[in-house]
Amino acid sequence: MALTNVRLEVMQLLEKKVDGFLEEFLIPVDTIWQPTDFLPNSQNEDTFFDEVKEIRELAKELPYDFWVTLVGDTITEEALPTYESWLMDVEGINQHDGVQGNGWSKWVRHWTAEENRHGDTLNKYLYLSGRVDMKEIERTTQHLIMDGFDIGTGQDPYKNFVYTSFQELATYISHNRVAKLARKYKNKSLSKMCTIISGDEMRHYNAYSRFVQEIFKVDPSNMMIAFKDMMVNKIVMPAQFLRESGDSLGAAFEEFSNAAQRIGVYTAQDYVDIMRKLIVKWDIANLNELTDEAQKARDFVMALPNRMERISQRIKIPQEVTHFKWVNPAMVK
Repeated sequence: MALTNVRLEVMQLLEKKVDGFLEEFLIPVDTIWQPTDFLPNSQNEDTFFDEVKEIRELAKELPYDFWVTLVGDTITEEALPTYESWLMDVEGINQHDGVQGNGWSKWVRHWTAEENRHGDTLNKYLYLSGRVDMKEIERTTQHLIMDGFDIGTGQDPYKNFVYTSFQELATYISHNRVAKLARKYKNKSLSKMCTIISGDEMRHYNAYSRFVQEIFKVDPSNMMIAFKDMMVNKIVMPAQFLRESGDSLGAAFEEFSNAAQRIGVYTAQDYVDIMRKLIVKWDIANLNELTDEAQKARDFVMALPNRMERISQRIKIPQEVTHFKWVNPAMVK
């Protein structure tokens, strides 16, 4: 049986559980929070301008690297159309049969709808803060969507679920750390926004990591090899092609990453820690009935975090602040 056919059969098997996944991991539209729950009410003339003024005053206390990181996070969240189109092309996800397609396309649409609120919330906050150049941010967002997306998974559902498990946990860490930093600077409103967003990311991590768990139950060897392949090639960030207007593809990503590492929002050590958490989550050490190739893949993955940690400890993050078009140095500390 062809490898592709095995994956399709597994996806079809798991599709029977999708409605349960939707109920367990996603929240109905009428129940879940919306961006306006955390932003000034523009219909209330008695309070709106005072609340905006408060946002702008508190924003003055946030340092430069914080703004670069927050802008980069926002742009990444707003590139969601690219991520949805990628997932819709994965083997076993059929968006063409009827309004809903199959169960997996229904999942992708519902997940996308939840994720869409994140960029919307942060974008409105940035606009109201008065600390950033929104036009440059908008140009970068347009570039990121226009430039495409390549996370090294192809159409393989196994690799895609490894990637989304890793990335959802990474975005949880990032948004949660931003929330804590905002709280440190007495910015309670921004802290609440980022905390609630991080909660969504944790739910989504729990979902995608469950999908991988379910695959390990029925196709452990191929799932193990897919996990290893993703670790060999490394998990690239969704914003790897980040660039400002007039720059080359990906030119802004390294400096954005450096800013995030300088303030401790997302570091090389976090990458290692996520690997370890996934190894424990999927009980990699105790997998049974693996092929020889899969056993070698497991040995590689089990040894990888320690190797990566030794490398991460040697990484020196540049301390020089890079000036982005997104953020005017004169407007922030």
